[in-house]
Amino acid sequence: MKKLVILIILSIVCSLFIGSIESVDTSKFKTCKDSHFCKRNRVSHEVGVMNEMKSKQNFNVLEDSVKLVKEENTIYFDLQEQNEKSNVLTMKLQIYEGGIVRMRAQEKEPLLNKQRYHVQDVLLDTIKTVPIQWKQEPSKQSNTFSFKHGEKECCYVLVQLVPFKLDVYIMNELAITTNNDNLFHFEPISDKPQPLPPKEKKPEEIKEGEDENKEGGQDNNEEEQQPQINTEGYWEERFGSHQDSKPNGPMSIGMDFTFVGSSHVYGIPEHTTRLALKSTTGNGINEQPYRLYNLDVFEYEIDKTMALYGHVPLMISHDTKKTVGVFWLNAAETFVDIEDVNTPVSPSKKTHWISESGIIDVFYLTGPSPSTIFKQYAYLTGTTALPQMFSLGYHQCKWNYKSEDEVKQVDSGFDEHHIPYDVIWLDIEHTDGKRYFTWDNNNFPTPADMQNIIGTKHRKMVTIVDPHIKRDNNYYIHSEATSKGYYVKNKDGNDYDGWCWPGSSSYLDFTNPEIRKWWATQFGYDKYKGSTPNLYIWNDMNEPSVFNGPEVSMHKDAKHYGGFEHRDVHNLYGYYYHMASADGLVQRNADQNDRPFVLSRAFYAGSQRIGAIWTGDNSAQWSHLEISNPMLLSMNLAGITFSGADVGGFFGNPDAELFTRWYQAGAFQPFFRGHAHLDSRRREPWLFDEPYTTIVREAIVKRYSYLPLWYTTFYQNTLNGAPVMRPLWVQYPKEANLFDVDDEYLIGDSLLVKPVTQQSCKTMKVLLPGKSVNEIWYDVDTEKPINAGLIEIDTPLEKIPVYQRGGSIIAKKERVRRSTYQMKDDPYTIRVALDSSKSAQGQLYVDDEHSFDYKKGKFLYRQFTFKDNVLSYSDASNKSSTYKSNVTIEKIVILGVEKPHSITCNIAGKEKLSFEYDSTLSKLTIRKPDLLVDTDFIIKLN
Repeated sequence: MKKLVILIILSIVCSLFIGSIESVDTSKFKTCKDSHFCKRNRVSHEVGVMNEMKSKQNFNVLEDSVKLVKEENTIYFDLQEQNEKSNVLTMKLQIYEGGIVRMRAQEKEPLLNKQRYHVQDVLLDTIKTVPIQWKQEPSKQSNTFSFKHGEKECCYVLVQLVPFKLDVYIMNELAITTNNDNLFHFEPISDKPQPLPPKEKKPEEIKEGEDENKEGGQDNNEEEQQPQINTEGYWEERFGSHQDSKPNGPMSIGMDFTFVGSSHVYGIPEHTTRLALKSTTGNGINEQPYRLYNLDVFEYEIDKTMALYGHVPLMISHDTKKTVGVFWLNAAETFVDIEDVNTPVSPSKKTHWISESGIIDVFYLTGPSPSTIFKQYAYLTGTTALPQMFSLGYHQCKWNYKSEDEVKQVDSGFDEHHIPYDVIWLDIEHTDGKRYFTWDNNNFPTPADMQNIIGTKHRKMVTIVDPHIKRDNNYYIHSEATSKGYYVKNKDGNDYDGWCWPGSSSYLDFTNPEIRKWWATQFGYDKYKGSTPNLYIWNDMNEPSVFNGPEVSMHKDAKHYGGFEHRDVHNLYGYYYHMASADGLVQRNADQNDRPFVLSRAFYAGSQRIGAIWTGDNSAQWSHLEISNPMLLSMNLAGITFSGADVGGFFGNPDAELFTRWYQAGAFQPFFRGHAHLDSRRREPWLFDEPYTTIVREAIVKRYSYLPLWYTTFYQNTLNGAPVMRPLWVQYPKEANLFDVDDEYLIGDSLLVKPVTQQSCKTMKVLLPGKSVNEIWYDVDTEKPINAGLIEIDTPLEKIPVYQRGGSIIAKKERVRRSTYQMKDDPYTIRVALDSSKSAQGQLYVDDEHSFDYKKGKFLYRQFTFKDNVLSYSDASNKSSTYKSNVTIEKIVILGVEKPHSITCNIAGKEKLSFEYDSTLSKLTIRKPDLLVDTDFIIKLN
């Protein structure tokens, strides 16, 4: 009977997620008004309205406390709250290589029995502080002091003592001001106050007619005259049926940062608003602040600031003079308000950051260019892990391919329809009763054989492994985790028990390094029975998702490693889980020389070092196709470059047109996977009638032809942190008309893409940037040159608007194969697009496409340069390389060139090259030069 009740409850809970849903039920998720710490700190901008929950704090620097400790490259000083003298903070200021400024603050004398969480394992171990040089030393005669953050006198930090304010100057102009609106808020951790016993009055003190039993036994007129702060939510809080015990009480922090002279800010993914973040308050605007709190939000709504699956607390400001950023290193629930304000200099963007717990830990990225910002952020948190080549191909997924026969059928379908693909995915139904690392023996009796069959075509398989562990004593993962005490605990110290796909589930505490190491061992071939080197992993539901928890997640008062609460580490949970899974894939091989592929839904700053990310449970709607580009651009700006959206939409059933347009868009996004819900119809690329199958095939084939460009661009990210998919303003930072553009973008610095995202679109306008520098663009289909500016084009169903930038050189592979591996030894086609000065340059990266040997120098990074009618090819790495390749260049196409009399080459046996010339396109084609990609050469057009 008990099991029956459990099954009934589980079916009801799961039906909320499996059933047909019009859109997300927003009542299940908090806004600022539902979170007491946000309500306490958020400023009301309506005239005459007071925030009854806000206690005003004014912090001043204690003058005699300012000191520079040269041995630590650190400036220390104390901050005291003006109205609460016991609230004293210690602030540390440091400068890191590259001119990055760091500011940290916490209690000077914290309680011994309580602690604040400092984010761990996100910053690289390699970051280093540099010596600080005073620009103006502290003195009793001045209310300020300053120090340089770069080599030049014009780049410095100015600190005001009373009231505290910190300003960052770039090129002698104010760029970022901190606490300009005095929103610095720091609730000191305290013990819960105990109610005072009533004070008894002596009989002679009781006046005639006075109630002897009056509360406190005394006249409270004096107390009533003091301002009363509403303390609701300080020591416990409810949301729906869930109660948060809040044993540490109020401990929120807040700060305002104003980006001076800027009208555009970007970043803080993941949200469904446009690329340029919208204002949430001020000037009559009454939006909810952007929320950063990883949550399982299925079929999310568009143009909302509500939290989604992952978050990076990085905001970038850009204007025609500079690019700067703020990185708020905090893993607790965070809200960010954005407001347009006027400063004495110019219009600016004010932002207000509020976090529930943790310390104030802020990095100022001083730029001043977009490329410098990306280098600075990568210096702190790392670059994207270089993907294996197969992972840049097409992935086919469905919840769920239900048997080995179905897998074989789908795999064969790609061959029958001559469509390349690299990976087939299995969702939760492949397991034995949602026990991860197991197989359903009825439907998947020979999993290793199944993987080997698709492996003969050099294709891969991915299986899902979620963080919730089925509470079944006969399940080896659960029994071992229980015996070792590896689960997150509830507030009472028992193993946390929540509901997810398996029913009653517990959650491993991945914040504990010992548990991460143990989890990594579970991917060993001896433990994950039926797995092979051809199998890779998908981490879903790792926000974490708890069906019967508050906001479909874990209770904030759950307990983690080190005594910290879940509220402190929430946004890191999925990050740590992703990390442990990727480590497991590396360690399962004896040589540990296979780059892991693990897709994660949850993410945080630094997730780029681990693996790929996708935008979660979108819907088969045109609006979701359209918003995928701004969402992915935001993620790329915040370092999450290997990212994509479910092609076709996870929920619902796209019609043929939407299906086709989504494949065309996905083919030019970093991670390319088709995926669909359990109740959605099958989604293989050939299931619609012609002409749709042919057009989808062409889109996928086009993706494969550009894989050398994708691979090279991902390698370049490892060098400079630049986005793989980037907004136009990154390449053209002074063209203000580009700052709001998010329906078109660049791949690297070479290709401009504007996917068709509107239904029945027959024509569209395309903005080709670079008018100020006389840029030329070439339509990749017609090869016709077009000057920069706004153009209108026809967009029949087969058209994907893609343009190569004049001045770029890209490598392609144009032979159609079944998978990326079969393309490995195929020759390259080099496409040279000349700019208005008849020059161009580009790069090509080559390695073995799967191992870590590139870190040992086994790679080629080569430079193409065309200038003065000479095409040269040489090393671009400045590193000695032992890598050899027999791959050749079979064709060179040069666009925008005059016809030469002859073409010569400096390689023996290739001295004279034959060519064709199309005068209508000014197009030169050199066929069969057969030049090796590991050998320098010079080709002259005479």
